[in-house]
Amino acid sequence: MTTITGETQLVGVIGYPVKHSLSPQMHNAAFEALGLNWRYVPLAVRPDRLPEAVRGLAAAGFRGVNLTVPHKVDVLPLLDSITDVARLIDAANTISFEAETGALHGTNTDLDGFMRDLDANGVPITHESKVILLGAGGAARAISVGLLQAGAEVVIVNRSVDRAAELVALLHHNLHGVKVQAVAQDQLARVSEGAALIVNATPLGMWPHVDASSWAEDVPFPAGAVVYDTVYRPARTKLLRDADAAGLRAIGGIGMLVRQGAAAFELWTDHGAPVDVMMAACLKALRE
Repeated sequence: MTTITGETQLVGVIGYPVKHSLSPQMHNAAFEALGLNWRYVPLAVRPDRLPEAVRGLAAAGFRGVNLTVPHKVDVLPLLDSITDVARLIDAANTISFEAETGALHGTNTDLDGFMRDLDANGVPITHESKVILLGAGGAARAISVGLLQAGAEVVIVNRSVDRAAELVALLHHNLHGVKVQAVAQDQLARVSEGAALIVNATPLGMWPHVDASSWAEDVPFPAGAVVYDTVYRPARTKLLRDADAAGLRAIGGIGMLVRQGAAAFELWTDHGAPVDVMMAACLKALRE
């Protein structure tokens, strides 16, 4: 890779935890492939330190950052502007820092990354699709908007039903005439009947807690459903392994990671993202 110099442009990812992230390998491989003097670094930031971290990075000359759990919603009050898609989702996963003023501009690439990955995997979403969405955080916001815009019926299942209800209220406010409801975890068996797609949008099952799952063990999977886990490390989470054992198609979150990352890459650099290079770097890192 190009030697770091005084002209090296810096970007990164803010999360807590963030050690699991494959974004540094993905973006740095893309920079190298295109010969760009840029570097991408992981930045572990506790929730209570988010405001000073974001402003400090802008002041230090960073070009931008991605945001992951648990910062995608809490960052919004810190931003000077957000795109329409971030406003619709009410969460941001990508920030660009304005070089001259340090102004913070937020957007959300999760929606596009998720929907593009469903399409790449040949998973159709129609007005007849019923989707069980596990979780009500920042990723769930983006995913639910994408699914509802495509016409699906979405059932949001969360350990805190109040938080799921808050998301449903937001979705009804921002998207008129959509089919979405919030239910408690103990209602999963009842509402999952007939579901065509199950999406885990929680961090459950993420390394190092690889034996955790967002799907209750005493609840059978609906017949013929596709199971999609946004967790990508490990590549085969407990949820995906259980879906495999039940004879269902199980898709990991690596494609969503790469496709949302490609959108951020293009926003920061004004270069087309080498998606194949980014995917290969992620798969290599997972094997290691």
